[in-house]
Amino acid sequence: MQIRPLYDRIIVKRVEQQRSTASGIVIPDSAAEKPEQGEVLAVGSGRVLQDGSVRALQLNVGDRVLFGKYAGQTVKVDGVELLVMREDDVLGVIETDVADSLKKAA
Repeated sequence: MQIRPLYDRIIVKRVEQQRSTASGIVIPDSAAEKPEQGEVLAVGSGRVLQDGSVRALQLNVGDRVLFGKYAGQTVKVDGVELLVMREDDVLGVIETDVADSLKKAA
């Protein structure tokens, strides 16, 4: 099933992070916090401004983004948990070089 978000909304899939500590202790799913970063799967057509024009979104499909802990609305599609949120809920885009260094640090 495909979802096409409307206006300034985006569809994000959370990116799972490492589930063990530096010393090798494995953290169970029930105790682990949900990651606050994800990959953009779909973007809407843009934000409708007061004058009626449409401003295109700055996010693209495939971008890796940071968002707040309680951002967006969680939905399940075909057994996969996704987030529907507005572009305003995104705190930033993770560039490829930064994403690689974050993985190495964790």
